[in-house]
Amino acid sequence: QVQLVESGGGWAQAGGSLTLSCTASGRAFTDYGMGWFRQDLPGKEREFVAALLWGRTTAYADDVMGRFTIARDDANNNTMFLQMSSLKTEDTGVYYCASDPNYRNIYSARRIAYWGQGTQVTVSS
Repeated sequence: QVQLVESGGGWAQAGGSLTLSCTASGRAFTDYGMGWFRQDLPGKEREFVAALLWGRTTAYADDVMGRFTIARDDANNNTMFLQMSSLKTEDTGVYYCASDPNYRNIYSARRIAYWGQGTQVTVSS
């Protein structure tokens, strides 16, 4: 069983930066696909934001490419970060850490096996 705990959400002005963290227990990040999703409205499907795949391969949604960076903590393989910069108001939402043993599933919220509890990010103009 994998448990995921996010931290680091909060408030930022447009153009600012925030960093989210996700710590996993039960399995090392190196074994599973890991990623971040965003839900901007309650009940709306969570949208893919970024993913860590095999090795150091990463993937990003088009609207965050060049602004967000996903990375593993080299000192602790069970922690990963999402560094968000040049924030926009449309980045506002609840951000969820996600994990799945099948790397191909990490792009689709419907296929994710494990979720964190979510952390709120609010960007104001």
